[in-house]
Amino acid sequence: MIAHYAGIAGRMFNTPLMYAPEKASTVAMSIGPRVLGGVVSVGGGIEPAHHLPRAGVPGDPLGQSYDRAGILPFQVVNGVAVIQISGSLVHKGGYVGAMSGATSYEGLQAQIVRAASSSAVRAVVFDIDSFGGEVSGAFETAQMLSDLSAQKPTLAILTDFALSAAYLLASQARQIVIPEFGQAGSIGVITMHADWSQAIAASGVNITIISSGEQKTDGSPYAPLPDGVREQIQATIDMMRERFAEFVAAGRGARMTKDQALATEAASFMGAEAVSIGLADAVADPATAFNAFVSEINKGKTR
Repeated sequence: MIAHYAGIAGRMFNTPLMYAPEKASTVAMSIGPRVLGGVVSVGGGIEPAHHLPRAGVPGDPLGQSYDRAGILPFQVVNGVAVIQISGSLVHKGGYVGAMSGATSYEGLQAQIVRAASSSAVRAVVFDIDSFGGEVSGAFETAQMLSDLSAQKPTLAILTDFALSAAYLLASQARQIVIPEFGQAGSIGVITMHADWSQAIAASGVNITIISSGEQKTDGSPYAPLPDGVREQIQATIDMMRERFAEFVAAGRGARMTKDQALATEAASFMGAEAVSIGLADAVADPATAFNAFVSEINKGKTR
């Protein structure tokens, strides 16, 4: 593995992800060979399918930078804030909106806090088109979105996909609108273990791991994955899926229970079918839905 790809590899492999499976396999097979320095095969039943503020969650440095500049970190249309959730979702990143194909939970949190506190914002639309991303930071962001929805009207408008972690966030809005051929769901968690042992052996390189602690090397990429470690990882992601379903049930209320969320078995659903099972509330063109929401919010401002 090339040294400067180590950070990318750390985010791709051996970490729980809330990605749609086709996206996970696409990432692994397209970027994996470059990151790992060899051919990548995908197992487990997955088919291929400017200067920035300092990053960090404590102290909200990103949001504070906008406060000092005296600007809001999102567009406001007639009292309605528009917060974009698109591309891959990552934990930290000193930016708002999509940057190089990624949206950071840190950036979303900075926006949510200011949408909740700003007197210029009467309601919030989340413009969502994402296959999901990292587990780290996802549940905290979903909770903040839920708290915002308790304070002000919120609407998740899917401009295409809201899958896995993106659906976790969408489910915390008061209402969800999906286009006819958009998709919602994928209520599940996935992780990928990279086994480099055969590639390393073929290259004639021997790696000696010296560690302290019986489980220190669990999941090491330099050896095949033992059954016991696989079972531990499976138990962890099963627990995360349960938590995901709990959040969906809390956000959707009577429209989708925890058991119903789990019963989807992490499948994704298109348009009208997503509405029929409770993942979304209406099928509509995104622009039409947005205009109708803005109009409704402004009708109500004198009441």
